[in-house]
Amino acid sequence: MGLGQRDDGGRSGPGGLGSGAARLIVRLLPGGLIILGLVFDLLTPPSFTGSPFFSAAPLIAAPLVGFRATALTGALASIVVVLLHLYKGTSLQAESLTELATVLTVSGLALLINGVVRRGNAQLASARGIAEAAQRAVLPTPAERIGGLHVSARYEAAQADAFIGGDLYAVQDTPYGVRLAVGDVRGKGLGAVEAVAVVLGAFREVAETEPTLEAVAQRLERALAREGVRRDSLDAVEGFTTCVLGEIPPGAEVVRLLNRGHPEPLLLHADGRLAVLAPADAALPLGMGELGAWPDRAREWGFPAGATLLLFTDGLTEARDVAGAFYDPADRLRGRVFPGPDELLDALSSDVRRHTGGAATDDMALLALGRPGQGQPARRRTVPVVPRDERS
Repeated sequence: MGLGQRDDGGRSGPGGLGSGAARLIVRLLPGGLIILGLVFDLLTPPSFTGSPFFSAAPLIAAPLVGFRATALTGALASIVVVLLHLYKGTSLQAESLTELATVLTVSGLALLINGVVRRGNAQLASARGIAEAAQRAVLPTPAERIGGLHVSARYEAAQADAFIGGDLYAVQDTPYGVRLAVGDVRGKGLGAVEAVAVVLGAFREVAETEPTLEAVAQRLERALAREGVRRDSLDAVEGFTTCVLGEIPPGAEVVRLLNRGHPEPLLLHADGRLAVLAPADAALPLGMGELGAWPDRAREWGFPAGATLLLFTDGLTEARDVAGAFYDPADRLRGRVFPGPDELLDALSSDVRRHTGGAATDDMALLALGRPGQGQPARRRTVPVVPRDERS
């Protein structure tokens, strides 16, 4: 199965038929328990009772449905208990009254549980809203067109309900051309997010003023050094940020990259060829200047019309399948043609999820910039992903 081809494998994804059927079954479960208790009570000897099923129904409903539905479930269970004992002529016996009191008590507890769950959901929704606002502030979605280039970006958190972590990207039009940065801050949690904000804030300022990528890198180095002094001693010594800085000068079909210990970007040509943009010399990540000094040196490659530049963090290259094999984007993308950056990132994200079985262990940031080909429209969303061996 090639990259970009549909691979449902008989399974329904999130929001598909499978998950919809599961939600329907869960919502019907409380009613099913009441029916099961009724059948059990009618078909078994008098010494047996369906009370456990009637009591379980409102408890199951409490975290799954709303307050009214939970109350209705408890009321229905209680009514069924009363009707059963009226049918059997045992409504005034102590066992019957105890069974009814049990169901009523459990129904009351279910309503309390439902209230707690609803308050928790409201707090979670508020926290998600705050997280989304923080993501938009720290990692805003770039414009679709910047400096004549098609641009697309993705941030995929490994942790469910997480929106932002230690990965970063930025792209902006400057007097020196389109400049970009993709990086990965060491660590997790709020400390990493704080460092991301520092790096991106410094980049957005110096990208407009520094004439070379080398000068931009040095300014970011100093910004991280100041951050390291301010943070806890462990991070001050061990904190670092891998990063690729890029520059696409106006009027020139080239891209300049300066790599500070980051995964190597890829350049996808219009005919399916792929180039790995490796630096001439290895360099330490940003924030490790105290371990040694070396001159930064940007390297230049051709960036012709129809080509797409892909940058990513190690959440992509360190994604593993069930056998422990790492994901190799160069191998998966070589020979493939995509209509544009959006389609490339869509196909790549889907392919990584298939590779890992949805069990990603690290955040992943993706940034793609495409140089339009001759006569290419602004967007070509209707063109499918085409493997090289299927093209004429």
